[in-house]
Amino acid sequence: MSGENAAHDPDAVYGRVNQLLEQRGLMARGGLYLDSDADLAAREHGFKTIVLAGHVGSSFWQDFEYFNRDYRGSDPLDAWSKSVGQQIELEFGCKALYPFEKPWWPFQSWINRTEGLKPSPLAILMHPQYGLWHGYRAAFAFRDAIAIPAPQALDHACDKCAYKPCIAACPASAVSEQMFQLSSCRKYLSKEAGCTGCMVGGCLSRNACPVGSNYRYNDAQLYFHMNALDLTQA
Repeated sequence: MSGENAAHDPDAVYGRVNQLLEQRGLMARGGLYLDSDADLAAREHGFKTIVLAGHVGSSFWQDFEYFNRDYRGSDPLDAWSKSVGQQIELEFGCKALYPFEKPWWPFQSWINRTEGLKPSPLAILMHPQYGLWHGYRAAFAFRDAIAIPAPQALDHACDKCAYKPCIAACPASAVSEQMFQLSSCRKYLSKEAGCTGCMVGGCLSRNACPVGSNYRYNDAQLYFHMNALDLTQA
């Protein structure tokens, strides 16, 4: 379906976007209409509808690894995300927005309004089914008010968790119910214990959370994400 045809058949857009995303290991994760004062910046660009795109577990990893075999630049995951975004842009005439580059669009607000997700003690958004093993790679801004699913109000699993194994499992004491101490995490990871622990098998606190454990990233993905961390400010 071309962008021109899609504009004349708005009810088909969301489903078709999802189909194309699924071919790359992603999925459409809801949408929202830009109709509040908080959306002024996006509305000034003429955008009316946002469709979020993300992954669950290691759903995209095979496609990314295929892309990364021949990629020689920096930030390969961001480059891969843009390759997906450009495909959607070309097909529908929308605008791809990314959480990793300026201007900083309000992804956290959009996610909360779409799925109702809240941060865990690790500062990662908690999903009641996927746990901490999911993410968002892009948002697609449409200048039409296309049909989108109704917003969800998902339960926050952390509210029902009495034992908080993520807090007890952190060897850097960086995780608490009050806040996540990024500096403490970085300092630990830069030491030998961190290099042979979390940096190899993934964050121990994240691994300790039982919610969505079936969606835990595969070892190659965990290793990639851990080694992509910037520890220079440790």
